[in-house]
Amino acid sequence: MKQKICVVDDEAKILRFISANLRSVGYEVITADSGEELLEKYDLISPDLILLDIMMPGRDGFYVLEELRKFSHTPIIMLTARSNPKDKVNGLNLGADDYLTKPFSLDELFARVNAVLRRSQPSLADSAAGTSSVIETGSLQVDVGGKRIWIDDEELKLTQTEFSLLEILALNLDKVVQHESLLSEVWGPQYRDDVEYLRVGIARIRRKIKERLKEPEEYIVTYPGLGYMLKSVTAYHEKDVDGPTV
Repeated sequence: MKQKICVVDDEAKILRFISANLRSVGYEVITADSGEELLEKYDLISPDLILLDIMMPGRDGFYVLEELRKFSHTPIIMLTARSNPKDKVNGLNLGADDYLTKPFSLDELFARVNAVLRRSQPSLADSAAGTSSVIETGSLQVDVGGKRIWIDDEELKLTQTEFSLLEILALNLDKVVQHESLLSEVWGPQYRDDVEYLRVGIARIRRKIKERLKEPEEYIVTYPGLGYMLKSVTAYHEKDVDGPTV
């Protein structure tokens, strides 16, 4: 089955250009000329990937991205003429998986699309592992085979990119994973020096974990200038806080 990509842009020429070229390499393409249209028909199209412009009439791409992340973890690449680093960080903070500045080459677009879609698909090794490959630390459980995260038996929703980051850290529990390794594994070798992607991704994971935890424990440790480590944490129990019963 063809993977489905939704392209959202208010410029008809750009929609036609991107759509035609994506179809030429085998993707099914759905288009929307506004963020409102995407939000209205999202459930009907169920895309595997969204290419989302920022500067559109009405609701801009940042608003649409924020709304989508309230109910969807579909990978999203921002396509925009806005090259200000603050816009890039804002997009990543809101949950974008990648950020591509116009003008861009088709080779670069295809590479970004392929990389994001590859992260969203389970590998053969993951499929073979099944749901038994679960790494635990404290209240956190990382189901490598099932591509799911649990905290105190409740599922924690992460985007595909966020899961990929946490998965690598979990597979290297109590070991420091260098910036370059994380960037290359999750985003691709061409991102080895784009540390901002990593900082934003780790910050989002930390925030989501802290919102759900009962204990004030920092699971992900920063090693400045080097990398990050997911550390072993002793499981939390409420009786440990209240003290022994008499």
